[in-house]
Amino acid sequence: MVAAADARNYARRMGIVRSMVVQELGWDNDTDDEIRADVEETIGTGMVDDETDHVVDVVQLWWRLGDGDLANDLTDVVAPLSDTGVIWVLTPGTGKPGHVDPSEIAEEANAAGLASVAAVNLGAWSGNRLVRPENPREQR
Repeated sequence: MVAAADARNYARRMGIVRSMVVQELGWDNDTDDEIRADVEETIGTGMVDDETDHVVDVVQLWWRLGDGDLANDLTDVVAPLSDTGVIWVLTPGTGKPGHVDPSEIAEEANAAGLASVAAVNLGAWSGNRLVRPENPREQR
């Protein structure tokens, strides 16, 4: 039972629950296998990749400084998202090689038509939650 007590609960911090479809992008040998394993254990299956034809609930995008144009990539990853779907941009933590400042992520998200609404610490990685802004006209 010690393992359960020591669990990091990364998926729960990101609002990921069983049966969600999670798309993982930007995986490389530097990504955190504990985060990946916790997400897959929580959803009860493996994550899908960029070649999926599923509608997804969450996009988990591993991103590092120098990975390219974040705004363009965010624009591309919105396509498979469900209406209530979210994007988590995971970047190396402060002081780590490849770290991206949250303000830069928010700026790039805005350029892609998204809003940065939350940030969480995920061990050696930081997570920034991005969503589509609500349309006030649709709320009437």
